Amino acid sequence: MKKITVIADTDEAHKIAEALKDLIYYQHPVSKGTVKYEIFVPTEKLDEVLKNIQASIDLRKKENLIAVSSPDFVISSSLQRAEKRAKTAEKSPVEKLISSTLKYTKLDPLYLLLTSIAGVIALVGLFLNNIAVIIGAMLLSPLLGPIYAFAINIAVGRPRDGLKSIGNLALYLSVVIILSYILTLTLSKFLPLSLTPEILLRLTNSPVYLLIAILLGFAAVLALSKGVPESIGGIAIAAALLPPAVVAGIMLNLNPSNFFAPFLLTIENVLGLMTGALMAFPLLKIGPRRYYEKEMARKFMLRVALVLATLLLVTVLLGFL
Repeated sequence: MKKITVIADTDEAHKIAEALKDLIYYQHPVSKGTVKYEIFVPTEKLDEVLKNIQASIDLRKKENLIAVSSPDFVISSSLQRAEKRAKTAEKSPVEKLISSTLKYTKLDPLYLLLTSIAGVIALVGLFLNNIAVIIGAMLLSPLLGPIYAFAINIAVGRPRDGLKSIGNLALYLSVVIILSYILTLTLSKFLPLSLTPEILLRLTNSPVYLLIAILLGFAAVLALSKGVPESIGGIAIAAALLPPAVVAGIMLNLNPSNFFAPFLLTIENVLGLMTGALMAFPLLKIGPRRYYEKEMARKFMLRVALVLATLLLVTVLLGFL
């Protein structure tokens, strides 16, 4: 159950009353010229109700606002019956989804540190040919967040924040490659380093890997939308990005002529994950509320899809060279 509080100009009261005609709500005068509404709705209907309320008032006016909260409990037989009638799947409001991505649109030193540590662990696992250690690195790596943030922000027409999140992802992977190069250079002075099967596995490229990356991006977003913990989806994303990035750094030192293959695999997987994540949002029907925002978001989605398709084609062709 959710509680929606609306404070609006009395001139718009009739519009709000029309939007709330089938709901349980309470109306109170706040001051001269403003009125307050308290609406209780099943969580499953929150997104739909917010959409109707937003369409009823002009939020550019400073006195108008909408707030959503979760009461500890509400005792009402009418509300209990309304909850039972709600058959649609629970869906987070768009504003909550956007808010959840803000931390990935800013450079977070902690995420950078975690990614660096994960890269070091993955490098050790690759040289030891130990898949368990490599999986441990994937558990630690926070690489799913930027992919998810990119897809959400593009889907709701916020390309600037989407590009910021991908910029942060590019920085994380660049640090992993550079750190892997430095560590390999240092270790090679004291230990004999050999190319293990786990390393050699990332030196080959195939369109199948691209298809897997697209499916992983699609599945990860679907999983997050259904409440699956981020750490589980994050393992799949890290599996596609972390090991090839580390191998690129290793090759840059041990065999520079083979650097391009794992580097291209990393770029290809990033593009595939972005594509798959974007493909999930039309299915989830997540997007802006207002008509003009939907039209703008649709244009951004088409442009980004065209760019991604072009880049994917280029990487696939480069993989055959």
